[in-house]
Amino acid sequence: QRKAGMLSQISSRLEHFSTNQIVRSELTVIGQLVFKGMKRLNRIQSIVFETAYNTNENLLICAPTGAGKTNIAMLTVLHEIRQHLQPGGVIRKDQFKIVYVAPMKALAAEMTNYFSKRLEPLGISVKELTGDMQLTKGEILRTQMLVTTPEKWDVVTRKSVGDVGLSQIVRLIILDEVHLLHEDRGPVLESLVARTLRQVESTQSMIRILGLSATLPNYLDVASFLHVNPYIGLFFFDSRFRPVPLGQTFVGVKTTNKVILKKRQGLHFILIKDGLLTDFSNYGHCEKQVQRSRNKQLREMFPDGFGIHHAGMLRQDRTLMENMFSRGYLKVLVCTATLAWGVNLPAHAVIIKGTQIYDAKRGAMVDLGILDVMQIFGRAGRPQFDKYGEGTIITTHDKLSHYLTLLTQQNPIESQFHASLADNLNAEVALGTVTNVEEAVKWLSYTYLYVRMRANPLAYGINHKMDPGLELYRKELVVEAGRKLDKARMIRFEERTGYFASTDLGRTASHFYIKYNTIEWRCFRGEVDNFSLISDLSYVAQNAARIMRALFEIALRKRWPAMTYRLLNLCKVIDKRLWGWAHPLRQFTTLPTSVLSRLEERKLTVDKLKDMRKDEIGNGHGALLKYTLYTIICGRLVLTSASIQPITRTVLRVRLTITPDFRWNDQVHGSVGEPWWLWVEDPINDHIYHSEYFLLQKKQVGTQVVFTIPIFEPMPSQYYIRAVSDRWLGSEAVCIINFQHLILPERHPPHTELLDLQPLPVLALGNREYESLYKFTHFNPIQTQIFHTLYHTDTNVLLGAPTGSGKTIAAEMAIFRVFNKYPTAVYIAPLKALVRERIEDWKIRIEEKLGRKVVELTGDVTPDMRAIAQADLIVTTPEKWDGVSRSWQNRSYVQKVAILIIDEIHLLGEDRGPVLEVIVSRTNFISSHTSKPVRVVGLSTALANARDLADWLGIGQMGLFNFRPSVRPVPLEVHIQGFPGQHYCPRMASMNKPVFQAIRSHSPAKPVLIFVSSRRQTRLTALDLIAFLATEDDPKQWLHQDEREVRYNPVDSNLKLTLAFGIGMHHAGLHERDRKTVEELFVNCKIQVLIATSTLAWGVNFPAHLVIVKGTEYYDGKTHRYVDYPITDVLQMMGRAGRPQFDDQGKAVILVHDIKKDFYKKFLYEPFPVESSLLGVLSDHLNAEIAAGTVTSKQDAMDYITWTYFFRRLVMNPSYYNLDDINHETINKFLSNLVEKSLRDLECSYCMEIQEVCVLPLTYGRIASYYYLKHQTVRMFKERLKPDLPVQELLSILTDAEEYAELPVRHNEDQLNSELAQRLPLQVNPHSYDSAHTKTHLLLQAHFSRAQLPCSDYGTDTKTVLDNAIRVCQALLDVAANEGWLVSALSICNLVQMIVQARWLHDSSLITLPHIEKQSLYLFRYVNHKLASSSLITSLSLIAPPTAIQLKICCQNLVFIQPQENLLFSIPLMNVTSELQIPLFVF
Repeated sequence: QRKAGMLSQISSRLEHFSTNQIVRSELTVIGQLVFKGMKRLNRIQSIVFETAYNTNENLLICAPTGAGKTNIAMLTVLHEIRQHLQPGGVIRKDQFKIVYVAPMKALAAEMTNYFSKRLEPLGISVKELTGDMQLTKGEILRTQMLVTTPEKWDVVTRKSVGDVGLSQIVRLIILDEVHLLHEDRGPVLESLVARTLRQVESTQSMIRILGLSATLPNYLDVASFLHVNPYIGLFFFDSRFRPVPLGQTFVGVKTTNKVILKKRQGLHFILIKDGLLTDFSNYGHCEKQVQRSRNKQLREMFPDGFGIHHAGMLRQDRTLMENMFSRGYLKVLVCTATLAWGVNLPAHAVIIKGTQIYDAKRGAMVDLGILDVMQIFGRAGRPQFDKYGEGTIITTHDKLSHYLTLLTQQNPIESQFHASLADNLNAEVALGTVTNVEEAVKWLSYTYLYVRMRANPLAYGINHKMDPGLELYRKELVVEAGRKLDKARMIRFEERTGYFASTDLGRTASHFYIKYNTIEWRCFRGEVDNFSLISDLSYVAQNAARIMRALFEIALRKRWPAMTYRLLNLCKVIDKRLWGWAHPLRQFTTLPTSVLSRLEERKLTVDKLKDMRKDEIGNGHGALLKYTLYTIICGRLVLTSASIQPITRTVLRVRLTITPDFRWNDQVHGSVGEPWWLWVEDPINDHIYHSEYFLLQKKQVGTQVVFTIPIFEPMPSQYYIRAVSDRWLGSEAVCIINFQHLILPERHPPHTELLDLQPLPVLALGNREYESLYKFTHFNPIQTQIFHTLYHTDTNVLLGAPTGSGKTIAAEMAIFRVFNKYPTAVYIAPLKALVRERIEDWKIRIEEKLGRKVVELTGDVTPDMRAIAQADLIVTTPEKWDGVSRSWQNRSYVQKVAILIIDEIHLLGEDRGPVLEVIVSRTNFISSHTSKPVRVVGLSTALANARDLADWLGIGQMGLFNFRPSVRPVPLEVHIQGFPGQHYCPRMASMNKPVFQAIRSHSPAKPVLIFVSSRRQTRLTALDLIAFLATEDDPKQWLHQDEREVRYNPVDSNLKLTLAFGIGMHHAGLHERDRKTVEELFVNCKIQVLIATSTLAWGVNFPAHLVIVKGTEYYDGKTHRYVDYPITDVLQMMGRAGRPQFDDQGKAVILVHDIKKDFYKKFLYEPFPVESSLLGVLSDHLNAEIAAGTVTSKQDAMDYITWTYFFRRLVMNPSYYNLDDINHETINKFLSNLVEKSLRDLECSYCMEIQEVCVLPLTYGRIASYYYLKHQTVRMFKERLKPDLPVQELLSILTDAEEYAELPVRHNEDQLNSELAQRLPLQVNPHSYDSAHTKTHLLLQAHFSRAQLPCSDYGTDTKTVLDNAIRVCQALLDVAANEGWLVSALSICNLVQMIVQARWLHDSSLITLPHIEKQSLYLFRYVNHKLASSSLITSLSLIAPPTAIQLKICCQNLVFIQPQENLLFSIPLMNVTSELQIPLFVF
């Protein structure tokens, strides 16, 4: 009844539509441009016009062929373009994409031509994206409208994840011939629509759907499927709306004549024109064209007015036939059925001769579908010439009634989706949009299958009375498909919980469009039940590349080296259409075929040719051949210096240096990069231990790849590292890793057992003041066990325990002992944020409550010497304490230190580790010289080689506590998930749904901390989580406060949005107030989720119930590639899981790149050994000791090294440091060479000089040591500083300092640097925008100009630059003063003033005052009555008391003048007078 009501309303609506046709002038300007040449829209187009052109409604247009549906599609395209039209007629082309899905490649080509011509006046780019026409990522980004096939768009949307994924910016999808839902390809359309509709709901974005169809009996069902409002967007036009009436004739053939039967073996589709040819003007020219064709039948039939058309003809011959027929030179065109879909060639009459076609899939003849018949009949009748058309169908007599019934009484179209349910479910699971049975059941509700099952349940064998919503039946379908996929190993389906997890095989099948049946047959070697593999050679040729790529990925995942290598070569053989044994130079068209044949005859390989001279090659082609070899040869690599470092006895770290062995040519190699596959294979066991895909960038001279591989005992003789080009045949390189001289490290001693002791009460401290500092009554088990050693003895201590074990309280125990007996304690934390956290805590608890002086000593805060000397507790960073303690002889407070507490001492192995190493070595040295012991307490995570560290720190068995990683006050449950994908951003995007599910599963109501690698990722992750929340019943379930109570107003607009959903963001780019707000909300549990950059793991102590580490890589600005976090960082992040006062268990979910999953599995459960990283910076630390007088000879330098942790590890793990043997002589020689090299480097940098056995410090060495500079920096100063340099030259020298080499240059920041450079006064090298030094130069210029920075990251980077600038300038000034160069020294002073005052030298000094900017200077004009002229105060030196009064009088409209008046007299101005006294000489 409801449907009947709808039908009557729709019919009455169409009848009441005005029959007035829309005139072109009624359209907007862009509409008139597009429809140029047309006077008016036809009747159907006019009826649809209002809805199509002026609304966003989804549409379904059912109309006969030839009714002008393509122009309706154009109306919706114009509506979308108008929504992105800005004032002034500018179209924002980057904000939208339009996708036109055509059922056949031929039709896609026709539609591309049509839309291209129509939209050309608007500058809209239309491109074809099909199996024949591939587009690069750049071309897709530059294209506004894509014309594609269902299968191609399905593949694109299966893989299109990422923040700028193609499917994310689609705003209109046009589905042509949507009635094909009934055919075999219908499931693809259903999958596309379901995916689009779910995306609309999850992202809350607008994607309009337009369905174009032939006349359908059940159009209401299709409208329901497309989410079309039947009262607004559904338009149904039956055969009465045909532009030309159609007469239909049915002929049934009953004879048994063999000849007739033979002619019935297929379908012939005949087009016949009416009337005679009247235009003979070009006939002769056309006849010549036909006679030039190589097709004999075509030439013979043309004079009689007959033509032929089929897929086996050349494209140019097919085009010729189409043109001849459309222009009237051919009267009869005999063609195959595909022409009805692919090319729009209307005729007067159409004859279908035979109704059986060959189906390659079934390997048999099948009947022509009714939709094909209707499409073919649709070609009959030409609107501009005929009053009627004729359609004839000739079939066998037994099929006559069948076709007669179908054409007169159409049956509803049904869904074919159930046949390919497994394939489509696998695609959704691989994409991450379906993760459990519940979501899969909901996904099925978006399909046409669901619509038809509800409308016609009996056709699908369903008892709908028992299950009206089909919930149970859908679940049954999903579970059955899940079982099949699980059996084929395409997914992992845990039926008990209902969760799906994608596998490598399933992802490969989805991405390469491989069917479930194919995978099942491959897995279980089933019998081939059809002839598709041997029947359609053309189909095989089209799909070979795709299938071969899938097989290559499967072999790579299976870790089969030989098969992987062969399949990758076969992929390239198919892509290049060359046999594998052909010469690699055949891939290029620059060389003649004769030369290539000669090369193959003489068996001259690329390597042989490179070694030959031009004249040796001969034949006059030597120069061309050498050019090809060196300039456009297919990108060879040289794998050099594959150094191996044993981390443990079972894991090796490999550092592989890769150097390109070719010259880059953009025409051959492109402008981005060359893709390569790299893998490590064991030739004996035939196994791949590591594989990765990497891009060799155009700008990279070489690159270093670091990865880990397993090693087994007994050790193999060698592994192979193989690099193979993804694009070019013959491009590969092999490097051998030899294990002959590898020495594995010693086995590690066992951990300290946690004793079952009675918890110790805080009363054990024996001091009421100390006890009052703690809110708890008893120490935890770890603190109980170490209490006596820390509080009652002076032995050195190393405490290794997991994060969250209470190590800070252990440090306080040691500090309290010092307060009881000795003068000063020093606490060293690795980050300024950690120092700040300790200061905030201890300023209250230790300074205010205990009355002990606590002093912060960092790069940001440097108190005066008197405050430091009076301090009881100094909290500092490693670098600052290293700089202070270098001059220990002159600083009494350094000598007074009684205890040195080093937090996170396991960071010895990281970049900043050498500083810690030097501090401890120097402390021991000071202690030995002052005969006053200094206690060292090291705090660390659980260590593998704690005994080595303890020996170095001088700790006996009593002071070593190294507990297992599992010993935590709150037990930790860790989950590790691997994610595939070659590219970082899409891989990160694919993790967002699992992050959401992890929160729902592990912490639905408790605090969650998510760590990401960058500020951009905090934003993208938060926005995706909001999109997932939008589909939930309670989207604000993570906001734990009444929305009416929300009073904060963040500066950051994204933060304002995310906080409304209970999600906070935390990173260095946020405003300080925003950061504090987020911290307060999270700590007070007002918001449940906090997404932070990895630095928060160290900086602020925010424990949560669940910690998610989303990706373990970050972008390294120095190497311009993604590198892994140090394992210590990951452990630190995990350590934030579990809140001792609230949770009995913490949970951590680590999401990693799948190739690194095994590595993290090992080291997240086992402690990590700590190695030294002193070697890289040994020269600088030696220079400091030479300048301090500690090292005065080469022997002293050797002795100094033996004090270090590096020396300990050198003996214990020699292969890690490239030492082949550990006998006394070899070690001595190794250390001697090390000292020689370091001293030679220092001598080259003018830091010291060697006189026989003595080592003498020079001024430059002292300057480098005092200002904590690298020796390369002072060498650069010495070489580039001149007597009379201007400020501009000095600025370049300053920014080229080695200290700025680590400044990050992030993704696409070279473009931002280029744009920023255009707005700044001083030019920089335009080819170095990706350089850290150039970025430093630009940031300082922007600082002086007070220019607006491109993004918040640049503000943080500017702070980093300024932190070092004064120190480097002071060193520069000392160098100039040492040389006696007055002009340069004064210029450096000016440069320092520019940095401090943030202005250029020539700017008015008034802008030094707060609130005064350049635009305010005009207010400072005053009138000098005596001179009767006005002038501008441009210098602070002009401001004397009277001037200030005048200033106040003339600037009454300045609201800030009152505080400025006080500031004017606090400017440090100075008058200098000199008096010359001439002594009297007595003669």
